[in-house]
Formats: sequence, C-alpha cells, structure tokens
Amino acid sequence: MSPMTTNAQTSPPAGPLTVGFDLDLTLLDTRPGIRKTWLAFAEKYGVEVDADLVISRLGPPLEQEMAHWVPAAQVTEMTAHYRALYGIHAFEPTVPMPGARDALDAVREAGGRTIVVSAKNGPHAQRHFTHLGIEPDVVVGGLFAEGKAEALRAHGASVYVGDHVGDVRGAVAAGALSVGVATGPYAPGELRAAGADVVLEDLTDFRAWWEAYVS
Repeated sequence: MSPMTTNAQTSPPAGPLTVGFDLDLTLLDTRPGIRKTWLAFAEKYGVEVDADLVISRLGPPLEQEMAHWVPAAQVTEMTAHYRALYGIHAFEPTVPMPGARDALDAVREAGGRTIVVSAKNGPHAQRHFTHLGIEPDVVVGGLFAEGKAEALRAHGASVYVGDHVGDVRGAVAAGALSVGVATGPYAPGELRAAGADVVLEDLTDFRAWWEAYVS
C-alpha cells in the first residue's frame, strides 16, 4: 500500500527522534478483549450494554463510555468494576495491529525512541505490551486528546501516530507531526480534516513513510 499524505510534510528535527503512538486500534487490536469484558460486565452487574457499539468508538477515556450506560452517580464505581473484569478477560484476545511491531522496529533502527500515550489506564496499557512481548521505551496512560500533549512534550516526541481525531489534536497541541492511521473509527478524510499532517492506511505503510521522512 502507498501512504496517503495530506498537509505539508516537515523535516525531522535534529538529534535523537522520539515517536509517540496511540494504543487502541493504532498499535493493538483490543476490540475482542474489550467486547468480551463489556459482555461480562453487563452480565455480572445487570447493565444493558451494546458491546458492538462500544468497540466501534474506542479512543476516549473509559469513564466517558461508562456514562452512556450507567447513571452519573455510578460511573466511578462501575468503572472500577469494569477494570477488575478487564484484567481477567481483555489480554488474551488482544493482538497487534498489522505492521505494529515493524513500525516500532523501524523507529529503533533509526536510533529513535518509542513512547505509547493512551487514554487507557497505565497498568493495563503496560500489561498489554508485556503480554505480547512488545517493549516500547515508555508507556503513559490516562491521557486523551489535548491531554496527551503533556506526555509528548515531556518526552520530546516530535511525531505522534494515532487513529483518532483526539490523537491528531494531541499531536497538534504538543507541536508534533501528526500521523493518522485509518484503522479506527475515522476515515482518512476525517483525519485530514482534523489536522493530520500525514495519513496512512495502516501501520504496514509506516516504514516506507518513516524511512523517507528521516532521510
């Protein structure tokens, strides 16, 4: 596949490169495990949930999704219950997205570092990578959209890769090059309209784009 580019592609900064990646539907396909967890949650706590709808809009914090299914006063409590079930049901079904391992390898081969910045809570994010034998240099959880800029700036990330328009906004807020991947809930045109500098069909296109970028 050929990468699809949009806004002007800038040159990489001098010095070691740090590239940030989102987790859900960017590096990892967590949909089967999340669906399984929501079904277990619905059965155990008697909450009516459309698990297929949930996995069609991954990206925002869990509390935001939980608010669609339980009264506001119960969101904090039910989020904790869900996370307990997540630790039981979500890890085994999760697999890397196509090209994910190679994308991380490509950054390292160029002497760069990789940071994962996700809205998922940090311990679960790290456990996913440990379970799959994938080792980003840094994993930061609990940040969404513009909030991701905090971690991207702190770790000097000059590129951020993600599937959600919130990821684009986070990259822009951090002053990083935004690379969108059309593997989540947003089509290429929507990622471009949100401000992505580059849009790839999926991470199998990342290496070719990255090697051209760093050259």
